Amino acid sequence: MTADDGAKLRVRPVQAAYRQVAEQLRDQIVSGALPSGAKLPSEAELGGMFGVSRSTVREALRLLASQHLIDTARGVTGGSFVAAPDAGAVAEHLGGTLGLLVNARNMSVDNLLEARLLLEPPAARLAAERADAADLAELRETTEKTGHLHPDEGFAVHWDFHTTLVAASGNPLLRMMCQPVNAVLRTRLHRDRVAREVWEDIDAEHARVHEAVAAGDADAAEELVREHLLALRPLYERMED
Repeated sequence: MTADDGAKLRVRPVQAAYRQVAEQLRDQIVSGALPSGAKLPSEAELGGMFGVSRSTVREALRLLASQHLIDTARGVTGGSFVAAPDAGAVAEHLGGTLGLLVNARNMSVDNLLEARLLLEPPAARLAAERADAADLAELRETTEKTGHLHPDEGFAVHWDFHTTLVAASGNPLLRMMCQPVNAVLRTRLHRDRVAREVWEDIDAEHARVHEAVAAGDADAAEELVREHLLALRPLYERMED
């Protein structure tokens, strides 16, 4: 084989053995071949099945646990079990990954706001169509006036409104998609740069969205959320400077 022939080869870097083990187990968990609650074979058994050492298996299991795919229990009846789906844990994991991208300046606040425009207005429409009394009560609680609160506390209440609104859509996947984006924005922006009167305007906009959702007016809820997010864009850009 000549140097030119070698240059044409397409190769994929070999992963560490524990990553290869983790990847195969992850594929079976995600596909449903290993259902929620299923107990995995012991470390010794897995080592024999994959032809690797127990320490390699142990590292693979640690990686899967860090990704919230398995739970490990100690004791006679312990072992590693496929974790039950947890949208909150998945969203938290995604939020951390997005945070790394944002902090590396590979993703701008404008990118994040654009994602919110694609996700939240349709979620508001669904909320108007599906929200029950409990959802509406919870949403109403987040529309209380926050201008008198400390900036950090007021900011948290405003984010609660958006996460509660998306949750009221009844679609857990939408909630999981929105939560990491909002979590990154919440940690990225400088909250103390917002004047009290701005908080009051935001409160009023949230109240109007709540009224539309409570009235079952899907068109109005969707449009009000879209207008609200567009109005926030310059504010977020100033807060980020």
